Amino acid sequence: MTDSKYFTTTKKGEIFELKAELNSDKKEKKKEAVKKVIASMTVGKDVSALFPDVVNCMQTDNLELKKLVYLYLMNYAKSQPDMAIMAVNTFVKDCEDPNPLIRALAVRTMGCIRVDKITEYLCEPLRKCLKDEDPYVRKTAAVCVAKLHDINAQLVEDQGFLDTLKDLISDSNPMVVANAVAALSEIAESHPSSNLLDLNPQSINKLLTALNECTEWGQIFILDCLANYTPKDDREAQSCFPLSVSPICPLGTDPSICERVTPRLSHANSAVVLSAVKVLMKFMEMLSKDLDYYGTLLKKLAPPLVTLLSAEPELQYVALRNINLIVQKRPEILKHEMKVFFVKYNDPIYVKLEKLDIMIRLASQANIAQVLAELKEYATEVDVDFVRKAVRAIGRCAIKVEQSAERCVSTLLDLIQTKVNYVVQEAIVVIKDIFRKYPNKYESVIATLCENLDSLDEPEARAAMIWIVGEYAERIDNADELLESFLEGFHDESTQVQLQLLTAIVKLFLKKPTETQELVQQVLSLATQDSDNPDLRDRGYIYWRLLSTDPVAAKEVVLAEKPLISEETDLIEPTLLDELICYIGTLASVYHKPPSAFVEGGRGVVHKSLPPRTASSESTESPETAPAGVPSSEQPDVIPAQGDLLGDLLNLDLGPPVSGPPLASSSVQMGAVDLLGGGLDSLMGDEPEGIGGPNFVTPPAAAVPANLGAPMGSGLSDLFDLTSGVGTLSGSYVAPKAIWLPAMKAKGLEISGTFTRQVGSISMDLQLTNKALQVMTDFAIQFNRNSFGLAPAAPLQVHAPLSPNQTVEISLPLNTVGSVMKMEPLNNLQVAVKNNIDVFYFSTLYPLHILFVEDGKMDRQMFLATWKDIPNENEAQFQIRDCPLNAEAVSSRLQSSNIFTVAKRNVEGQDMLYQSLKLTNGIWVLAELRIQPGNPSFTHLQLSLKCRAPEVSQHVYQAYETILKN
Repeated sequence: MTDSKYFTTTKKGEIFELKAELNSDKKEKKKEAVKKVIASMTVGKDVSALFPDVVNCMQTDNLELKKLVYLYLMNYAKSQPDMAIMAVNTFVKDCEDPNPLIRALAVRTMGCIRVDKITEYLCEPLRKCLKDEDPYVRKTAAVCVAKLHDINAQLVEDQGFLDTLKDLISDSNPMVVANAVAALSEIAESHPSSNLLDLNPQSINKLLTALNECTEWGQIFILDCLANYTPKDDREAQSCFPLSVSPICPLGTDPSICERVTPRLSHANSAVVLSAVKVLMKFMEMLSKDLDYYGTLLKKLAPPLVTLLSAEPELQYVALRNINLIVQKRPEILKHEMKVFFVKYNDPIYVKLEKLDIMIRLASQANIAQVLAELKEYATEVDVDFVRKAVRAIGRCAIKVEQSAERCVSTLLDLIQTKVNYVVQEAIVVIKDIFRKYPNKYESVIATLCENLDSLDEPEARAAMIWIVGEYAERIDNADELLESFLEGFHDESTQVQLQLLTAIVKLFLKKPTETQELVQQVLSLATQDSDNPDLRDRGYIYWRLLSTDPVAAKEVVLAEKPLISEETDLIEPTLLDELICYIGTLASVYHKPPSAFVEGGRGVVHKSLPPRTASSESTESPETAPAGVPSSEQPDVIPAQGDLLGDLLNLDLGPPVSGPPLASSSVQMGAVDLLGGGLDSLMGDEPEGIGGPNFVTPPAAAVPANLGAPMGSGLSDLFDLTSGVGTLSGSYVAPKAIWLPAMKAKGLEISGTFTRQVGSISMDLQLTNKALQVMTDFAIQFNRNSFGLAPAAPLQVHAPLSPNQTVEISLPLNTVGSVMKMEPLNNLQVAVKNNIDVFYFSTLYPLHILFVEDGKMDRQMFLATWKDIPNENEAQFQIRDCPLNAEAVSSRLQSSNIFTVAKRNVEGQDMLYQSLKLTNGIWVLAELRIQPGNPSFTHLQLSLKCRAPEVSQHVYQAYETILKN
């Protein structure tokens, strides 16, 4: 009979009966009772009252019974920690049992009992099991160390278990090695600075030896560990490749990591294949493209990736998402495998769409005919979403492969002739992009497009058609009639269509002013006076003012030459792509987001990046080298190269201009006339007639000039904060001095210090103490490259020799124009100090608030626009508990450290502060601070941060906490 009978009883008084059975002398009856207890526990009944009786059953030789008791113990130990101590003696005893299965079972259960009280009692049994003669026990104990570290990290370090784990990497049994690597990797992820897996060619050789013999999951652990290895110097780097590539290799090591990982590509488990691909992709970064071995690796990587596509759909999808990343990084790997990505009739839609995306990425002049034939076929499918994507793909091919553009346009026209509504609409959207890419080339098709005007009902298609009519109005005889037909239902259109219609009619007016004056006045009136949409209203006012003051300037603005659209607008940003390549085979590679974007909290998220390319390949393909004709002095040396993470973020960060009153300019052709007529007041409705009515009345010259700001009574003065000058003294929080370099490590020189920021100047306040027996002279200081380019702005000046037992205090001015390199953590600063005795090195963490600049206040509109513009995945949430300040005090305290409150409101009794700050390298951080009243003397703060450089958020939060709690 099966065990299902244990789940069917629901008798009353059952606990009492079970108690009696558990204390029975008969072994069989005892085992039956424990099974009933486990069954009750499984269906959610509370059987914790039986804890002492079940624990008494531990003293048995029966393995099945022991497993059941251990299962019960794991479930209830947390709720009954005092009772759990009763089981400690049995654990200790079981860890010395002659049966290795019982020893392993005991150590596994020990790791699963997450009770602080008993962890210290388990250290001795765990130590014995880590050195057990049986490999099964050792491999189980290795995993137990990681679990114990999660409960009490300090205890594990004090007991020396981490060193024992490192020793297990050299174990003779491959499964022990794999589990030791897995445990160390898990611990290292939660403590990134611990440097536990300090790999070198010798330890890597041991891992590679174990790789051939351990289970598939063991192989994944080892391969993931190898993927994290970055050679420390050229000699180590050469051990990654065969002798033909690297003539030098360290003694006693196998010459090639890549050669020994390559066989994993043919493994049956797709996870092993992807982990092996990840290792090879990382090491290929260090190879020059000119080498034959680089080509060999490319050829070896293609077949396993193709094979993954013959699996079931779910696996195919994961493989395709990873291939999408690989193709963006190295398209040459799969450039000859286009046919594999052709869609099958029975593929699920998510596989079809992903294949389509990869087809476009692989499209080239060589295979474009084949691709277009496929795409045309797809456009006649029944699945509407897929057809839309296929039509868009044809347009993307035209933009990517110039030679195919004519063929693509011809294909799109054939599809328009089918008169299938959604096909026609998608075709018009992509033809608009083709016009942008190849101006004055395919405009002959406009007549065909205009024929389908009435069938357009989707906003994107209508907006695209309106753009085409406005852009080529001089070639369309009845352009005014076409646009007027759209104008009839102006208020029913979506915002996208309204904005496009407004611009198109203004373009038409500038090209044919005499025929369309009435039309343009009508649309401007609709956009400004009858619309509630601020975007539409603002654009309408700007066009109205431009046209009424200077039509020539209006023509230059509205009819300016458009920049050509880029070939690939949907490529992942290079720095993010490099990070995602390091996460191939994980969830990050499926989401196409770094783990920090979807793993809650900072724990366990380590930012990874590919190693820098070798010098030979850098010179041939580095896009960031200066153009030949540009003198090196003109290259901004404070902004790092494009490949550097912070450099990318700088280039991407579309922060607002420096706040404060704009400078008056006498050279502007439009003179002192305010573009917006009666100043800002007129916009807000104070002068409804002064906005230049239908007859384009020129606004009065006596309007308030923009550079003087709005009148104080207008309610807008606080928006520009004209009273807060940049040069005001900010009492930024200064941390107390800490010892950075103890005397015992620096031959008697002790260095303490802190960082300060006052009136826009950063200083490192140092205290040098001579605890040696000799005089110290000739001091100098130097910083290593760091994340924000911090560097000494002047030499370290110790004016007199430093005698024994003497202390001197120095304030060293700093600037932020030094060399930039991303550090881990971001605010790490490595310093070298020299004197007449020696050179000494130390590192310290500087508080990020010393980099918050004085012009970090955004105006409200810019704040709102920037907050919306930054993607939601860049938002980070934090809590600051027990803050002893109310909303006013919080705002004031933060402002003294250059965190500015842009707006404040009260929602359901909670104060909300909206704040902005700007770092010295131009990165803006926006904050929403929700102040929740706690007890009378403390409040809790909920902090949301948005920034284009999400790795900055954690450090900004630490700055908030430091400023508010000190």
